[in-house]
Amino acid sequence: MQLSTKARYAARAMIELAVNYGKGPTLLKDIASKQQISEKYLEQLMGPLRATGMLYTMRGNRGGYVLGRDPSEITLYDIVNVV
Repeated sequence: MQLSTKARYAARAMIELAVNYGKGPTLLKDIASKQQISEKYLEQLMGPLRATGMLYTMRGNRGGYVLGRDPSEITLYDIVNVV
């Protein structure tokens, strides 16, 4: 199965959040640098994922992105369907 660039990048970002699940929020710039994805492009992908409740943002000094559900409940189909 071939995935679009948008779907691949969204999946990689969600995997990065799943790895850090339970450790607190992850900064967008950290996800972008670890996955070698443009921060601006990644920012555009996070909007729809946030709108569906798959992830949410935490504001403030220790803010960032956190998964909205347990990683075992999120499938690749869910991610591809959103983006």
